[in-house]
Amino acid sequence: MRHPIKRIAIVGGGTAGWMAASILARALPGTGTVISVIESPDIGTVGVGEATIPPIVDLLRFLNINEADFVRHTQATYKLGIKFNDWLRTGHSYWHPFGTFGSMINLRPFHHAWHKARADGLAPRFNDFSLCAALGDARRFRFPDPTAQGPEAGLRYALHFDAVLVAAYLRAYSERLGVVRLERTVADATRRADGFLDELVFTDGSRHAADLFIDCSGFRGMLIEQVLKTGYLEWRDFLPCDRAVAMPTDSVQPRPPYTEASARDAGWRWRIPLQHRAGNGYVYCSEYLDDDAALDDLMRTAPGKPLGEPRRLRFVAGRRKLFWNRNCVALGLASGFLEPLESTSIHLVMSGVYKLLEHFPNLEFAQSNIDSYNGELIREIERIRDFIVLHYCLTERTDTPFWSHCRSMALPDSLLEQIELFRHTGRIRIKPGELFTDLSWFYIFDGLGVRPETYDPLLDVVTLPQLRNILSSMATATAAAARAASSHDSHFAAGPAAR
Repeated sequence: MRHPIKRIAIVGGGTAGWMAASILARALPGTGTVISVIESPDIGTVGVGEATIPPIVDLLRFLNINEADFVRHTQATYKLGIKFNDWLRTGHSYWHPFGTFGSMINLRPFHHAWHKARADGLAPRFNDFSLCAALGDARRFRFPDPTAQGPEAGLRYALHFDAVLVAAYLRAYSERLGVVRLERTVADATRRADGFLDELVFTDGSRHAADLFIDCSGFRGMLIEQVLKTGYLEWRDFLPCDRAVAMPTDSVQPRPPYTEASARDAGWRWRIPLQHRAGNGYVYCSEYLDDDAALDDLMRTAPGKPLGEPRRLRFVAGRRKLFWNRNCVALGLASGFLEPLESTSIHLVMSGVYKLLEHFPNLEFAQSNIDSYNGELIREIERIRDFIVLHYCLTERTDTPFWSHCRSMALPDSLLEQIELFRHTGRIRIKPGELFTDLSWFYIFDGLGVRPETYDPLLDVVTLPQLRNILSSMATATAAAARAASSHDSHFAAGPAAR
């Protein structure tokens, strides 16, 4: 007999908690499932994850949220990718843009044609084949046009937004769909004889029972760790940064339509443009830089006037040994932490909830179903970990002890295999469903100066004159599409309008 889940308790609000509530409420209408969000008035949220990747736009469509309304209420701007400064060496920049890069030639990915062009003595320019990069450097923005025949069709974008405003927006959305908010502080949880969670115990002595618990309590991991003792796997050997300091400043125009990630002496600095302010932060390794020096560096390099007190964060890169333990699923910071170098934090929340829907349990909580969920999430976060480590390990920098360490640190075997394959063949092998495609890996390899020994031999059917003509045609189309776009700031001059 099937025994359906009827009560879901989400511990913690913030972006993670209210995003989970929104998705679940949207996906479970008419089932009679009661969803409650327990939000403490005494515990603040981190609220610094303001950059996203393109799946955020798909989420808004899934939730049937008007994008223009969301942009207006969350003070959002548009994002075409990430620009990395000083990672390979001081003074060098490269792009990880969204969207397409060129187009396939002889059914082979365009990055092989890029390698062939270089091998044949041509000097192709990156921005001639990435519309997102070309628009970003020109501080212009346009929406994709799926009906176009040129690069406009392959354009993709994401959002920068104020995480506190997003939580408030999604709270209002969730409550309209029947989600119940309880303003309580969780002190503990009781457990059944089989070890499953039974009731939340609040500081005022009251209790709240549920069938399924979702832990969005942040680094504390109130349920997944403090109650269930799930355990944590640290990745210090691969990702040594363990501190961050964040500070908002006033908005400096023109606002770029991209996230900026600039390498510093002991880590990297982010800058995220919003409509009403800019988000700034320094992610660093405390072994090579003390807290006061990190704050001084951030204050000195952040453009604009400070709008608030700096916030300090301490973390250890890694993940819970299990994301789903018994009847508790951890999301967001409660599930683990990867530094926000590729803006993956919010995506991992979304992915965790989507996969929960794919594995949605009944009251029997089949262990095989839980194991399948954990396996998929573990593979995803470890692959993202490898991608982030790639940014550090290929640097040429030896000017500070931190960067010298990054050049020589141990690497996961899975990452070593990917690096060796690319060095020898120019190929990148990606499994279906991975977040970062072969194109994303190519951007980092190429941006950090890795030149493969060869390229796909199937590109040799294209002669040099043919290749030159193809590249010229692509460059002309990209330049025309970029010129036709309006400035990024023009989208916010009078407030975002409905599209």
